[in-house]
Amino acid sequence: MSIALYRRYRPQSFTEVIGQEQVTKPLMVALEADKTTHAYLFSGPRGCGKTTSARILATCLNCVEYPTATPCGKCDSCKEMSRSGSGSLDIVELDAASHGGVDDARELREQAGFAPVRDRFKIYIIDEAHMVSNQGFNALLKLVEEPPPHVKFIFATTEPKKVIGTIRSRTHHYPFRLVSPASLETYLEQICAEEGVTAGHDVLSLVVRAGTGSVRDTLSVLDQIIGGTDGKVLDYKQVANLLGYTEVTLLDDVVQALIAEDSSRLFQVVEDVLQAGHDPRRFVADLLQRLRDLVIVALAPDTARDVFMSMPEDQYDLLHAQALQLGARRAVKAADLVNEALQQMAGGVVPRLQLELLCGRLVVELSATMPTSADTDNTSVTTQTDVGVAALRKSLVNSQNNSKPSVSATPDLVDSPRSQKPTVNSSGVDKGKTDKGPSFSAAKEQISSRNIPESAKMDKSAKMDKVEKPVKPDSPVKPDSSVKTEQPQQSSVTDLEKVSAIWDEALVKISANNEFADLFKKCVGVASVQTGVLYLNFMDTDSVQEFNTSRPAIVAVAKAVYALTDLKLRVSAQLFVDKTPPEIKSNISQNNFPPTSPVQNINVEKHGMKTKDTEIIPPVPTAFDTEFNFGDPVDLVPPPKFYDGFMDEKPAKTVPVPPPAPEIPEEDEVSLSDPNLMDSDKGGLNLILEKFDAKVVEEIVDEKGDK
Repeated sequence: MSIALYRRYRPQSFTEVIGQEQVTKPLMVALEADKTTHAYLFSGPRGCGKTTSARILATCLNCVEYPTATPCGKCDSCKEMSRSGSGSLDIVELDAASHGGVDDARELREQAGFAPVRDRFKIYIIDEAHMVSNQGFNALLKLVEEPPPHVKFIFATTEPKKVIGTIRSRTHHYPFRLVSPASLETYLEQICAEEGVTAGHDVLSLVVRAGTGSVRDTLSVLDQIIGGTDGKVLDYKQVANLLGYTEVTLLDDVVQALIAEDSSRLFQVVEDVLQAGHDPRRFVADLLQRLRDLVIVALAPDTARDVFMSMPEDQYDLLHAQALQLGARRAVKAADLVNEALQQMAGGVVPRLQLELLCGRLVVELSATMPTSADTDNTSVTTQTDVGVAALRKSLVNSQNNSKPSVSATPDLVDSPRSQKPTVNSSGVDKGKTDKGPSFSAAKEQISSRNIPESAKMDKSAKMDKVEKPVKPDSPVKPDSSVKTEQPQQSSVTDLEKVSAIWDEALVKISANNEFADLFKKCVGVASVQTGVLYLNFMDTDSVQEFNTSRPAIVAVAKAVYALTDLKLRVSAQLFVDKTPPEIKSNISQNNFPPTSPVQNINVEKHGMKTKDTEIIPPVPTAFDTEFNFGDPVDLVPPPKFYDGFMDEKPAKTVPVPPPAPEIPEEDEVSLSDPNLMDSDKGGLNLILEKFDAKVVEEIVDEKGDK
């Protein structure tokens, strides 16, 4: 009984592993430097070398020549882990599909405490690690996190996301990937040479395509083909039939039928495919692969050879010729149609019916697709510019034959933005070129230098009189352009810039009132001016609420802004988002806000300002204080939750002052030392004082007794 190829040619060292340099090189460096860890996680598609690399790593760790990246192959441990070895007692391989429960995890945890039988480490290779249950992983968590010095774990899985994060975080993760077709084909050539079998590039390309990047799958396909071949030469047709692929000749016939737009030939190919017993879906997939190759060659003819390195030269020359004949645009269109049909070829619909409908769509759609200039020969295609020049020449020649001036319309030219209809006078055409027509430059000069007779000319005013445009009854009357109307000049300075320029002065004016001094210390500055509303930034929500509910503060801000900018603005506060520059933050923290440097230019006598060095000066009554009004407040509708400032200012309510209480004359105090007091009065006074003292003492005693 023969052993399978993937077992006979299983790598014995990291240098024999193909296509996984991103994993083998770091592992070899770590082994040489003795910097291995206690747990590894190998992930990737099936058949790409995860378990093989785990066995090689375990063999290197237990080799007598450790630290080394290449097993010696002579010691007992290396011999037991070779292709013909029986396995080592200290390297345990577990299938997680049958050992993924809590009980298995507990048993493994108990066995890990024992020392190795002979080798340096006791290594557990857990294959298909994603099959371990969450309870099993949780049971292994403590052991994987802090294993004994002689224990190492190697997890191999095709689905690393199913391994819980607490396990992944305690391992070194190495992702494997599929092997490239070029590497696989070179590897297959070596194996065929060792097996004494001859195989061409076309055969090996089919085998690599069937393996889909997996080394084990590719070797299994090659083993099947070699086992079913009588001689030592692998036949392409036999391999294609065995693997179910469509023959190259059938695909070439389909492409040639699409190039020639020959529907009968295309349907004959479909009949041959079905008569040969090929799967229609497989045929459509192979056709899509061929169209993909044609698109690559058509769009990148200079570098396409690097993509098809393994393709024979004659086959690539045929592919290149087909790409030039079909064209990139039609190849892309055909690929879209084939891909759409491939996705729909499922369910209860007859595959033959879908395949024939696909052929019909290919013929119709590709015939309607216009080829580009790169796809066709320039000599066989007349461009739109040539058509336009020819039509212009024809119109000039026709205008020569007329005795009277005629107006001829030329077709649209490719290089002109819009259609032009010039008037041509026959007298200006060169009669010596009437047979073939003038050149394009001469035609342009003829049109530009044409002489229109006086009879053909029309006064502009007369033309306007003849053509009367209907006037809509509801259309507004346009003003006369001759009358110049004065339009207000729009200032380039916005309201926000105006307010920001005078805000420091306005803030000093507002802070002159001690009632608002503490409130405006928390004002950061002007936020924005929108739809007639001035928004101020405050540091906290309490200050925002206090300002928005304080009518005197709003009125003070509006008056100050109007006095310095003549802007009639409503005022509102909002919470400041902390994007303040550091210098403003320092001013606020040092209680130096607002700055008072611009106060020198303010009329203190008019506005009643104050600075740090001056006292409050009461303002002088002016017309500003008495006649200041923005107009009728009815026309000014305030926004919701905003104050109109002082635009709708109402007189303050007068609170009636109660009349003063009548003064009660104080009684004269009586004293025993008064010389005017009689003896009889002194006796009565003593009696009164004694009774009063006794009463007070009695009340104090009663109060203490109650307590």
